[in-house]
Amino acid sequence: MEYVHAFWVGGLICAAVQILMDRTKLMPGRIMVLLVCGGAVLGFLNIYGPFQKFAGAGASVPLLGFGNVLWNGVKEAVEKNGFLGIFMGGFKASAVGISAALIFGYLASHIFEPKMKK
Repeated sequence: MEYVHAFWVGGLICAAVQILMDRTKLMPGRIMVLLVCGGAVLGFLNIYGPFQKFAGAGASVPLLGFGNVLWNGVKEAVEKNGFLGIFMGGFKASAVGISAALIFGYLASHIFEPKMKK
């Protein structure tokens, strides 16, 4: 049942983003920022934890999950290091994911040949 919940929750998130892209004048970059900030706000309000527990990867993989990871990292770093934790917590919490995205993106750019639009 976990897979079913992950599938439909992730699908709803993707559908909502697609509706935003189709029905508004928001550019994709702004929508991505809205998702990350939304995940951080939901984490701050203690809503994202139960939501993620219910939906699993359907909630943790999209950009909402990235915002929540940033929030949790900042919260833990502030508790440990005080004010400086605001600046270092998000980097520590998300370093593995960002590094993997950069490395695999770089490798994919060497394996596949991009086709530029003319």
